[in-house]
Amino acid sequence: MEHIPVLLNEIIEYLQIDKDGTYVDATLGGGGHAEAVLKNLDNGRLIAFDQDSYAIEKAKERLSCFEDKLIVINRNFKHMKMELAKREITNIDGIYFDLGVSSFHFDDKNRGFSYREEAPLDMRMDQSASLTARQVLNTYEESELRRILFEYGEERHARRIAAEIVKSRQNEPIVTTFDLVDIVKKALPAKVLSKKGHPAKRTFQAIRIEVNDELDILKQTFEDALNLLKPGGRLLVISFHSLEDKIVKDVFKAKSTIDFPKDIPIMPEEEAPFILASRKVVKPTAEEVAMNHRSHSAKLRVIEKK
Repeated sequence: MEHIPVLLNEIIEYLQIDKDGTYVDATLGGGGHAEAVLKNLDNGRLIAFDQDSYAIEKAKERLSCFEDKLIVINRNFKHMKMELAKREITNIDGIYFDLGVSSFHFDDKNRGFSYREEAPLDMRMDQSASLTARQVLNTYEESELRRILFEYGEERHARRIAAEIVKSRQNEPIVTTFDLVDIVKKALPAKVLSKKGHPAKRTFQAIRIEVNDELDILKQTFEDALNLLKPGGRLLVISFHSLEDKIVKDVFKAKSTIDFPKDIPIMPEEEAPFILASRKVVKPTAEEVAMNHRSHSAKLRVIEKK
């Protein structure tokens, strides 16, 4: 399936590209956002990160005509600060994150990300990593599985699903995506199964987040990104579920406001070091959602360094 970048026009609009500037694509994926940014650069450069070697291979094909402006780094964005320092890059004009799972992950059924295709339970974005979804499901304690499902999947029936996972694996290992789907269906009440939407969606999200440690690395990475920005530089983040969006919102609020005690009669002159470039969250248009359903839950937030 063709890779369709989400909120592409909005990314270009809010990034306010300097044709000679230095930018970072923290989540290269299929290269759609990168291609649009590179088209707007003259003597500027784009440093792109991705932990998935297959995604990098495909993106490099797409971006082959921009080799003189592009540096691709095959590492998770949590290593961004260190990798940029190696290249003597300490200040950047802008950086953007697309936190959605790449279409490559869903479209390659062998990766085990989709509950609609039977595949081995893998879910690793970085294929060199050791932890897989199969290991999580077959080795984690029931209490830990319950926590993951509740916190990362916001699954109301986490207790029932975790119990069913443990019960099922006592008979035989949980090996495929459809094994997990069947377990979830067994655990959920009939009234839940009759509702719109796939019953295993939240469970798959939770296990994927655990396998890839998706949430724990975000806050520190955003801190690193903000510290790298030049005055006037912007950080843009596209998130796709409430857990990610809450982290983004909390970090942005903390950086763009100063919490003065209410009993101080005269307000100090200190100002927050950042401002919100968009007061309201930016969402895809109805036209974009109609063309690319995967964009329907996307939210873009933007912050600028003063």
